[in-house]
Amino acid sequence: MIAEKIYLIPTSVNEAIKMATDNLGSFKYLAGGTDVMVNRFQGNEESPCLIDISKINELKGITKEKDFLRIGALEILEELKFNTDIKAEFPMLIEAALTVGAPLLRKTATIGGNVLCENRCLFYNQSKWWREAVGYCLKCDGDICIATQGKNACFSELVSDTAPALIAMDAEIEILDVDGAKRVKLEDIYTGDGVAPRNLSETAILTAILLPLGREFKTDFHKLRERESLEFTSLTSAVAIDKNGKLKIALSGVDPKAVVVEGTVEDNRAALIKKAIKGGRTVDNDMYSRKYRREMISVYLNRSFEKLGI
Repeated sequence: MIAEKIYLIPTSVNEAIKMATDNLGSFKYLAGGTDVMVNRFQGNEESPCLIDISKINELKGITKEKDFLRIGALEILEELKFNTDIKAEFPMLIEAALTVGAPLLRKTATIGGNVLCENRCLFYNQSKWWREAVGYCLKCDGDICIATQGKNACFSELVSDTAPALIAMDAEIEILDVDGAKRVKLEDIYTGDGVAPRNLSETAILTAILLPLGREFKTDFHKLRERESLEFTSLTSAVAIDKNGKLKIALSGVDPKAVVVEGTVEDNRAALIKKAIKGGRTVDNDMYSRKYRREMISVYLNRSFEKLGI
């Protein structure tokens, strides 16, 4: 029996969570749709109920709140470049946002959606008939990782480009759920498990991203991809140094979660790079080889350190 298709449009976060609670196990939140709808087309997402949160005004807007710049989760990636506060204090976020997808996608995709985009793998993100032919993997109810032939772990990659930039600049996020609101460091929501890559409950909604003001970040950003105008990342690196000399590296595209290395400008450069490379559990599930992507971590971080003068 085919499940009834339901499309719901809440106008508040609380209404959206109520709708989600009423449809547990059978719904998906929808915002810009650039990730969810592609996965549905491929048969990787088949929830009969879609809850469209794009009309919720409380998820929009960019404001200063005490020591943080608060960016609503529904802010469109392409429009971030017009905000004077982001341009003044967090230009790396604009740079990262403008590397996501193609120009048309960036006019629809939201920052919250990019931070929460589904992990990807060369053997998973294919058409349904392709996956049936090659055999189902751990991420689609199979019993083996096709990339590694292992049975214990899925290594589908975090491919968000804005997440490394935000994490390097110590971003926090606001989350609203049935038990109320909470605020956590962005990197803490990623589990490292490719099958269940985020430790958010099914009904939780990311409401905003918060960036610390007054830190005077010096930053550098790089992205590895086959076609500059379109591809998901094979490696994204972001480095930020604040006015007190605190240094933070964040990588995506080389592990199921963000790879994060913290230190200071006084730390040994080679040791920082070695730690970043070791932190990425890179496997051959990408168009670029594992060996090449690991080498590019060193290349990108050396370039960043040169540019930032450390």
